[in-house]
Amino acid sequence: MLAAALAQGSWQWFATYIGVTLLAVVFAFYRLPAWTPGIRSSYARNLAAFSLVVGLCVAIALAPVLQRWAWLFPMSGTRGGCSELGRYEAMRTAAALANLAVRDSTALAHAQKAQSHDAVAVCLAATTTQWLPLYAIGAAVLVGAGAWFRDRARAGR
Repeated sequence: MLAAALAQGSWQWFATYIGVTLLAVVFAFYRLPAWTPGIRSSYARNLAAFSLVVGLCVAIALAPVLQRWAWLFPMSGTRGGCSELGRYEAMRTAAALANLAVRDSTALAHAQKAQSHDAVAVCLAATTTQWLPLYAIGAAVLVGAGAWFRDRARAGR
């Protein structure tokens, strides 16, 4: 429910707080059962659920960072389109408020900047939300593999 609510509009830093809080709750109160071999074992089902929940929490925590920092989210062709959309919105605002340019060019510049910023933020948020499941699955695979190897080694001792 939280993921669906947070995915509406631009990813804000509060999502990072929620994701980290949920991770703390999961790690504090959940323990995997003892390792048992077999894909249909209770351990395997618990590990899958645990890994997917942790992956979701990591994705929620990282979403604002992925939205804002290109080096962490280098999907080619996604960010350029958002900045072009921002320029378009600035021009559209200027056209819509053409009579304001004559009276108050500072107000027009502020309106253009605000509209451009909002358009870029919504575009980046939509792109981030589209790619977020990939990051969540990646985190889930890493957590699941790490827990499986750790628990298997403990059971072997």
